[in-house]
Amino acid sequence: MAAFVKINDFVEDIAEKLHDLSSDQLVIALSNTAPAAEGSDPTGDGNGILANVTQIVYTNCSSRDITTTSSTLTAGVYKLTLTDLVLTATGNVGPFRYVYIYNDTAAADNLIAYFDYGSSISLANGETFTLDFDAANGVLQLT
Repeated sequence: MAAFVKINDFVEDIAEKLHDLSSDQLVIALSNTAPAAEGSDPTGDGNGILANVTQIVYTNCSSRDITTTSSTLTAGVYKLTLTDLVLTATGNVGPFRYVYIYNDTAAADNLIAYFDYGSSISLANGETFTLDFDAANGVLQLT
């Protein structure tokens, strides 16, 4: 899987009690626009909301809701583990290169992180794309 890139505002959002990662609904957003090329770079301080991401059209895409497997604290290390998500196309989907995780429960759909797949991906009718979240280490750890 592509590398996890933390959104800067996520740190402040955690400190100010915006996210409850154990119960809030996390969702993915797909984009083919590099974060730095957006009108307001969503990775920059103060811009970490979904409105600053140019999303693709999801008409032919299956559910983008993520299931939380576990949200645990062990020996001072918090780990968020997510169930792999398989997107299925019922027509053409994409292209997309960037996969964002955002908190759909938060009023502003605050961003958590994104993955850069290095090149654009398109799905034809019946094709799938699997977001393979690390089951052993979790999608993120806080120490």
